[in-house]
Amino acid sequence: MRFQGIAVAVGVMMLGACAGGENKPGDTTHVAVDTSSTTTTTTGGATSTTPGATTTGGSSTMAAITGTTKTVNMVGDAKGYRFEPANITVKQGDGIKFVVVSGGPHNVAFDPATIPADVKSQLDANMGTDKMGELSSNMKMNPGESVTVSFANIKPGQYPFHCTPHLALGMKGTITVQ
Repeated sequence: MRFQGIAVAVGVMMLGACAGGENKPGDTTHVAVDTSSTTTTTTGGATSTTPGATTTGGSSTMAAITGTTKTVNMVGDAKGYRFEPANITVKQGDGIKFVVVSGGPHNVAFDPATIPADVKSQLDANMGTDKMGELSSNMKMNPGESVTVSFANIKPGQYPFHCTPHLALGMKGTITVQ
């Protein structure tokens, strides 16, 4: 029993030391940051992206919306979790603005296994930089927050999408690009 008490005390002290959070002189802790998926072109202080442009290594840059932007609401209420509408058709160059209405957090994600290899890089780039991973936007918590995805330079086809935290509850849909 005495050994357990000592073990607990040592554990608490170690956690306290770790949780201090201060970087002291000589601290050699490093954090690796992957910046390879973000491409920005800066000229004379202005930042721009070129629709359909690709960079070395197969990464794409975001293609600007050249058509209309349609709205899909992200809803969670007594009727369940859903996208309204869940199935939507757009033309190449259009965009979709996904807006939190209720029941957050929500996000917009595409399963990489369902996206053709020749589309994956461009679709990922067209989701912008506010992402938590490949083909997955960051979580949006509050009503009115949104995620806009461009379908410029995306070939015709069907693209299933979902909300990561609510996938098991059936929050999914399909985007058809014409």
